[in-house]
Amino acid sequence: MKSYALKRLLYLIPTLFGASVLIFFLYSLVPGNFVDADPNLTLERKAELYALYGFDQPAIKRYFIWIGNLLKGDLGYSLQFQRPVGEVLGNYMWSSFFVALASLILTWIIAVIIGVVSAIRQYSLFDSLITVLVFAAMATPSFFLGLLAIKFFAVDLGWFPAGGMITTGSNATGWAYVIDVAQHMVLPVLVLTMLGIGGLARYFRTNMLEVIKQDFVRTARAKGLKEKVVVYKHALRNALLPAITLFGFELPALFSGAIITEQIFNWPGIGAIYMQAFTVRDYPLLMGFTMFIALLTVISNLIADLLYGVADPRVRLK
Repeated sequence: MKSYALKRLLYLIPTLFGASVLIFFLYSLVPGNFVDADPNLTLERKAELYALYGFDQPAIKRYFIWIGNLLKGDLGYSLQFQRPVGEVLGNYMWSSFFVALASLILTWIIAVIIGVVSAIRQYSLFDSLITVLVFAAMATPSFFLGLLAIKFFAVDLGWFPAGGMITTGSNATGWAYVIDVAQHMVLPVLVLTMLGIGGLARYFRTNMLEVIKQDFVRTARAKGLKEKVVVYKHALRNALLPAITLFGFELPALFSGAIITEQIFNWPGIGAIYMQAFTVRDYPLLMGFTMFIALLTVISNLIADLLYGVADPRVRLK
């Protein structure tokens, strides 16, 4: 296991290097930049800004400057916000993280329960009803679910705020601030959970159906074990093993934000900032954030591989 982990860590170096090359030069090939997007600048001022930000340098030279700064922990300087990219991401990324984390926990808990019950009651009324609801949720656009949630829970019932992160004009601190943020989180978390349950529940149902037909499950039943022990201790444990890899890839999603949902609920997350950066061609912010997500992706892939080897003793890592 130790040698495998060391080899995988070494593989991260060329993977991240290739990702950095791809990210930088793809953005470099896109015509225009933040300076060109401002119609109020004169030609002389644009020339000054080109020289100031290094846009007049060859792409190869700019790449090595950028990668050198990355190795020092400097993600670049946001031209839109006039602040370091790391500072901008820190201000908006954590708000997206908390919403995504709450949604992730609820989605997996509900999906596992639905998937297991649907598998052990295959073709029952519950299974058929859940199948219809699952496909309906998967086919419904996120913006429609968001607007529907606002209409029903915020406008008609008045249970939760319609948008934002805190109440306008609020100076709450401590637990009052936490409660205020939690109330504003409910609807975005609800929409993201509804969107994520469908496919995941079908995934667990399929895995569970495959497992309960295997020999070791029939053997457990033949030994006289209770059905709950057979299902939840033996079958479910093995059905969840393939989900480890899937769960590992959830790490980048926690920080990437939900673009449409954040815009609908006016949630100050990184998804909306990312789209805004595209609009104004703030490429340093786009490149820094994309490289950060690439780093999280390879790390989560490594963690998933290691966890799979730990969880399943049949797997031998060499």
